[in-house]
Amino acid sequence: MKSIVAFCRWFVGILFIFSGLVKLNDPLGFSYKLDEYFSAAVLGLEFLQPFALPLAIFLVIFEVVLGVMLLLGFQKKFTIWSLLLMILFFTFLTFYSAYFNKVTDCGCFGDAIPLTPWQSFWKDVILLVMIVILFVKQDLWGSAFAKATSSIIILVTTCLCLLLGYYVLMHLPVLDFRAYKVGTDIETAMKKGPNERDIYAYDWYYTIDGVETIITTDGLPPDGYGDYDKVETRTVQEAKLPKIHDFSITENGEDYTQEILDKEKVALILIYDVDRAEAGGMEKVGDFASRAETNGYEVFVLAANNPEDVKRLLDAYNLNIKSYTTDGTQLKTAVRSTPAVMLLEKGVITGKSHWNDFEDLDL
Repeated sequence: MKSIVAFCRWFVGILFIFSGLVKLNDPLGFSYKLDEYFSAAVLGLEFLQPFALPLAIFLVIFEVVLGVMLLLGFQKKFTIWSLLLMILFFTFLTFYSAYFNKVTDCGCFGDAIPLTPWQSFWKDVILLVMIVILFVKQDLWGSAFAKATSSIIILVTTCLCLLLGYYVLMHLPVLDFRAYKVGTDIETAMKKGPNERDIYAYDWYYTIDGVETIITTDGLPPDGYGDYDKVETRTVQEAKLPKIHDFSITENGEDYTQEILDKEKVALILIYDVDRAEAGGMEKVGDFASRAETNGYEVFVLAANNPEDVKRLLDAYNLNIKSYTTDGTQLKTAVRSTPAVMLLEKGVITGKSHWNDFEDLDL
């Protein structure tokens, strides 16, 4: 039994640390997922939506620290109760999300390892079983170091997590797991592959010797059964969406996506919400646009708001830049900053920048 407890302790501890660090690499992305959970369509906790980012930062740091505390055997009762309550909450959340089909990606491991809600639910069930074992068999695991040593390790861990969280919020994630990472050919990433289509099954109903019989095929009715009574179609497997979908560049209902992607060198200023555009970043846009044009780039603004609101924002900062409309989800997925910059050469992403780093972006 002791070896089982040791395995559970290491497995749970390492998984919590890994899960926390992956999300800490991109806390804004995790906050978007919390915002989705808090929405009226899911949990109906809209009053928590303004606090999605601070909650996201607290949760991911707490997740890492709990994993370290478990491995150290530090503050055992607090650690195991915290783990148990946290996993119970997330098990409920992932079950609710999966059963009612509310959220398509749980966000448990950020964009690094996308999981469906059902996959996440069963992952949480396994963790719950392991944590219950650790809870029941607390006498079989203890402290790895003296209390003072463990306290210092926890303090250092917390400080490092805070520094990492601050850095990625002020710049960009250290590791980019998203579809819009540098080197991506957007046009290629938007195309469906041969296996990215819905797979259907056809249930053919026959009456044979007075008994209803169902024969299933993947297309035409089966041979040798004569006339069928009815046929029902069901989806066996839904199509896997392309890596990039719902990305379009439009103006007054006209699509300019291909035209922009075909251009030699383009610098796109991304603003997913004019109300959330940072003043410090908007003040830098003019200088960046001038520098980009000097280096042979055509500069455009992509925004999710209506053109009148976008024009008001640009006029407020004396910016005379052509703007187009793009889906807000795609914009905030592409670069975790508003405003932000994404550089393209013939549709291939060659650079991205948080507004804090506009002046350091190589052109």
